[in-house]
Amino acid sequence: MKKIAAGLAVMLLAVTLYQPSDGYAKKTSVAEIDKQLKQLQKEVQEAKAQQEKADSRNQEAKHYKNKTTLNLQYVLDQINSVKGDMTETSNKIAATEDSLKATTLELEAAEERVASREKLLESRVRLMYTDGGVSYLDVLLSSTSFTDFLDRADSLKSIVDQDQDLLVQHKTDKLTVIGKKQELEGQYAQAKQLYTDLESQRSLLKEKEDEKQELIAFYDEEIHQTDDISEEQNAKLVELASVRSTLEQQKDKLKAEEAARRAAAAKAEAARKAAARKASSSSKTAVAYSGGDGPMLLPVGSARISSPFGPRTHPVTGEVGKVHTGVDFAVAQGTDIHAADSGTVLVAEWWSGYGYCVIIDHGGGMWTLYGHIREGGLKVKAGDSVARGEVIAESGSTGRSTGPHLHFEVRIDGKAVDPMPYL
Repeated sequence: MKKIAAGLAVMLLAVTLYQPSDGYAKKTSVAEIDKQLKQLQKEVQEAKAQQEKADSRNQEAKHYKNKTTLNLQYVLDQINSVKGDMTETSNKIAATEDSLKATTLELEAAEERVASREKLLESRVRLMYTDGGVSYLDVLLSSTSFTDFLDRADSLKSIVDQDQDLLVQHKTDKLTVIGKKQELEGQYAQAKQLYTDLESQRSLLKEKEDEKQELIAFYDEEIHQTDDISEEQNAKLVELASVRSTLEQQKDKLKAEEAARRAAAAKAEAARKAAARKASSSSKTAVAYSGGDGPMLLPVGSARISSPFGPRTHPVTGEVGKVHTGVDFAVAQGTDIHAADSGTVLVAEWWSGYGYCVIIDHGGGMWTLYGHIREGGLKVKAGDSVARGEVIAESGSTGRSTGPHLHFEVRIDGKAVDPMPYL
């Protein structure tokens, strides 16, 4: 950016140095001016190359910004999905915690039942030890009759069955409750791990989101910088055109003076031709602009204005508040474009974002510019003298344009002004 600004300052200095004067003309030859014009053309090509490079970088940055924006949206969608999974998992964790609380209560109840049965079994064992270790066989053999034997056998069977049932229930209660608790604890640990994994995934996605946001900011800055470069190069091209115009006028003046000197010793016809060349050269000398016979002509006749002079939202870049340096006339492809007034053609070629473009010098520091001419639509070339109303080109949509139209500018000393008061 600093190099471009420095280059522009050099061009402005060159404009001052190249201002035509009698003293400078005597010290400068046509060959020297041609050499300067050749160098100037080289600088014009370099400026155009820089601008095209900036435009290419601008388009590339916009492409990658759009691509990164799409990727960012994908990441945001993933983040929302993970947040939903985390909410669902959190609900499962809460439900599992509730189930664990209920199971803990069930386990406590089962343990109370087990403790009660253990007490009953312990009391029975203590009774057996207290009674001297009486066995089931001793009880049966001490029967007083067969009926008493059967009764005792039934009683012993009931005791044995009851003891066996207590042991089975005791074991079943413990295993059931412990198994359920272990299952719930496993589910709880699994849900907790899943939540941790989702949290880790969300953190990674958040890092990706931050990365995409940084990339978008980087591409925005790249777009802004390349827009600035393109604008500065455009200003540089305008200054170079001004220098070229000054040199061409000085060259014409030198040629006319040389022809006048030779005409003094030539035939009358040669003197007449020399005078004509001198008059032609004088017509190109900068004088106060009078506007010809009246206000400037509309370059495309009666046409609808699709975009006036002044701040607007750029139709191509989308930049808000960017100053539109001219007036856009909505016309069909191939519509004849007329010179707004008589003058000398400074530019008739591809000119950056203007596409194919014609610039006419009307004298007194006033130029008119006609942009977005169709390919093959130029009817004049640099150095031509054109008359007011003469067809100079055909409308098109080349350069930075969204559709066929004529972009028309009026510039005073290189600065764009509202064209409407001049039409």
